[in-house]
Amino acid sequence: MAKIHPLATVSPNAKLGENVEVGPFAFIDDNVEIGDGCKILPHATIFSYVKMGKDCTVFPGAVVGAIPQDLKFEGEVTWVEIGDRVNIRECATINRGTKASGKGVTRIGNDTLLMSYTHVAHDCRVGNHCILVSYVGIAGETDVDDWAIIGGGSVVHQFSRIGAHAMIGGGSKINKDIPPYALVGRDPVCYVGINLVGLRRRGFSTDQIHNIKDIYDTIYFQGMNISDGLAKVEQGFPPSEERDVIVNFIRNSKRGIIRAIKPGEKADVD
Repeated sequence: MAKIHPLATVSPNAKLGENVEVGPFAFIDDNVEIGDGCKILPHATIFSYVKMGKDCTVFPGAVVGAIPQDLKFEGEVTWVEIGDRVNIRECATINRGTKASGKGVTRIGNDTLLMSYTHVAHDCRVGNHCILVSYVGIAGETDVDDWAIIGGGSVVHQFSRIGAHAMIGGGSKINKDIPPYALVGRDPVCYVGINLVGLRRRGFSTDQIHNIKDIYDTIYFQGMNISDGLAKVEQGFPPSEERDVIVNFIRNSKRGIIRAIKPGEKADVD
């Protein structure tokens, strides 16, 4: 049974799971489904057409399910879908999808952390185990793959994609795709190496890490264009999950990938 504070406003048409807690002055609208064990803290707002998994926490001031900030939106029924164990911190915002995108849903995966004042725009897809640090804004139809981390104050152009296990330095301006396993930063943003610390923490072996680094050295630092670099990787590296993830990501990139750091430039990333 849900525990609802008497000063909260919860629609009788909302579906609340077992052991859900709703704090004072929280607002939950019609057509909302909240899974078992979730906590909707004081002054949090959940608008219509939101589905939330289990054991999530929505902190004060956060707004989930507001209509998209998109002039193409015509009042159609669209959704926000949130996985399990997601933390949505103070004043974060997640907008619904739009019909015009062909998706109609904004998705957040499992075990993801959206820190304070982050913004996830319409029709974005944020994967599992991602972290968006405070003041990150991702524009409409951005895809963020599993385990990616976006540093504080970064902004991401619409239709961009951020690859799995990528680490983006704080204050970055992302207008190209960020390939998987990459460490990126500087202004303008560029590839400065692989996300070595993150990969080690997630159990990648030394051989896997060396393989990823060698693949990117081939693509970025042997004087070839990206297409020729990919061809050389496919010819010169045995099949592996890491190789295929990198090659497929770059081949399917619609915006193109970021450039590499120039020789002699410092590679520090905050």
